[in-house]
Amino acid sequence: MKKILQMLLAAWRALWLGGLKLLGWPWRWLVLLLGLGPPAAGPQRSEKSGPDNPPHAPSGPEPAAPQPPPAAAGRPRDEVIEDLEPAEPEPRDEMAADVAAAERPEPLAPRTRAARAGQFTEGVFRNDAGQRDYKLYVPDGKPPGLVPLVVMLHGCKQDPDDFAAGTRMNQLADRQTLIVLYPAQTRSANPYACWNWFNRRDQQRDAGEPSMIAGMINEVVARHPVDPRRVYVAGLSAGGAMTMILAHTYPELLAAAGIHSGLPYAAAQDMITALGVMKRGAAKRVAPARAKAPAKGAGAKTGVPLIVFHGDHDKTVHPLNGEHVVEQALALAHAAKPHDLGHPAVHAGRVAGGHAYTRTVHTDRAGHVQVEHWRVQGAGHAWSGGDAKGSFTDPLGPDASAEMLRFFLERSAA
Repeated sequence: MKKILQMLLAAWRALWLGGLKLLGWPWRWLVLLLGLGPPAAGPQRSEKSGPDNPPHAPSGPEPAAPQPPPAAAGRPRDEVIEDLEPAEPEPRDEMAADVAAAERPEPLAPRTRAARAGQFTEGVFRNDAGQRDYKLYVPDGKPPGLVPLVVMLHGCKQDPDDFAAGTRMNQLADRQTLIVLYPAQTRSANPYACWNWFNRRDQQRDAGEPSMIAGMINEVVARHPVDPRRVYVAGLSAGGAMTMILAHTYPELLAAAGIHSGLPYAAAQDMITALGVMKRGAAKRVAPARAKAPAKGAGAKTGVPLIVFHGDHDKTVHPLNGEHVVEQALALAHAAKPHDLGHPAVHAGRVAGGHAYTRTVHTDRAGHVQVEHWRVQGAGHAWSGGDAKGSFTDPLGPDASAEMLRFFLERSAA
């Protein structure tokens, strides 16, 4: 009897467990389909999708931390940084590959491979007109003698670091061995960091922003091995307009000047007239001789050789302004030496894979270049041939930095 009861109990137990197992299968599949099953091995993650937590594929066990290879023992970390980089899985498709490439951090370069660069230091200049910061780039190594100085005046919404990156002037300074000065406009002086080329006070000698920039130049010449006969100034947009002001108010300091997407001297008297000139060009020719005369013994001269760049699709500063800059410079030269103008020579060309351009060279009768005008076809309000690392640049060329530097180094002050 006891054996019969045990057999009945075993049969009932087997039947009961089998029924539970049979009933459990649909629920198990439903749980798995809803994603409510037990988490996979590894750290737990929230399954909620959203901008801050995108959906992801289930992960396997966490990989072991990579160990440096035996050959790396005893070597500095900088020299083995590439050996310690973990291998990355291959992206599943092209879109994943693009995302992975964008998110992958730049590898650290070993110190032994780093190119030798100069010093890019900060400074402050003060005078009665106020104060402005600046940055100064001095190439590495001791120069063999006195070197040229190039002053770079940034445009609106820019600063020295941005302008240096976009123009690549520091890299050119390393190759040519020259010093580069980057005056910096303040947001307190102009909310967009524009040089105030349209204010009467800032269009005069010994006043306003021109006096501060000229003071910086004199200070750098006094403290560094700079040849005072080879000082050059270049600027973009508002910086180009301020360059034109310096060429009129402190001509004795400059051997040549470069104006990119700039405006004529004294073309505006306030913000309202400035906006009109920028959009349409000056309504009439601007007189070239409103600057205060240089003091006696300052070595004043009649004009500064100019190289001018302007894109013919510039929607910020109308291309007519580039034409007016050229006319103004030629009028100043003609006023000093009547009947001494030669015939302009026009050269056309195209950058391989880039913009076409016309280069017009204006000389005097002796063949000395007074103005070189580059009109870049299809270019907007941007530094021609600049690096995309900086703002307001057009990599399609021609290379304004290289051409300006070529123009500069062919000239020195008397």
